[in-house]
Amino acid sequence: MNQPDLLTIILLGIVEGLTEYLPVSSTGHLILAGELLGFSGEAGATFDIAIQSGAILAVLVAYWGRFVDVARGLLVREPGALAFIRNVALGFLPAAVMGVLFIKAVEALLESPTTVAVSLILGGIAILAIEKRMGAARISGVEALTTRNSLLIGLGQCVAMIPGVSRSGATIMAALMLGVDRKTAAEFSFFLAVPTISGATVLMLWKNRDSLDASNLGAIGIGFAVSFVVALVVVKGFVALVSRFGFAPFAWYRIAAGGAALVWLALR
Repeated sequence: MNQPDLLTIILLGIVEGLTEYLPVSSTGHLILAGELLGFSGEAGATFDIAIQSGAILAVLVAYWGRFVDVARGLLVREPGALAFIRNVALGFLPAAVMGVLFIKAVEALLESPTTVAVSLILGGIAILAIEKRMGAARISGVEALTTRNSLLIGLGQCVAMIPGVSRSGATIMAALMLGVDRKTAAEFSFFLAVPTISGATVLMLWKNRDSLDASNLGAIGIGFAVSFVVALVVVKGFVALVSRFGFAPFAWYRIAAGGAALVWLALR
């Protein structure tokens, strides 16, 4: 893997941490940022995948108490803890299956900045439409999700295999359409990220293992640390933000960013 300079490492770490849990597509932003900074291709993709681990750690730290309570509950077969694990596992299952079956198609899409720009715009329009039509929330709490709810949200997450769609955005919007409240939708998206991003990271790093060596560890370590710190701040503030303002601000941002990206790609 070619070595990016320090500024590029820090900027990409910030982009990853800032966008992983917002409904704006971290993968899409990393692809566009890599194009802008001149660090793309196989080397850029491998680096982007590796630093996602920082965002995973941020969720584990931010919700450490919740995870500990679930672990303790499992030991005594507490219904809430069992429901939590069941729902996260069912939500993860569709992405796991689709990821294995269509990994080559996903890798091809990761090389297309234009796909990212178009997906950002279309995703923003979809968020505005869903926000306008969503009714009163009927489900509160991850443990309250049914088996059907969890599987349907997991199927929604699969749409995010298209770069620019946003994993968190797809899961949150699917949850809102099922009558889940905003706080629960956001938190379920966080919890689904742990197995989903972990599995995708391991799979992609294994496939790209030939491009990794000891000389890359310093760059990856810095990117990991930056993405962790930024993602931790985002995770702690995101639920409060969407509970107050909803998701429309992110939708308008997506449309503006996607439009700007299309103009830049056409003119460069």
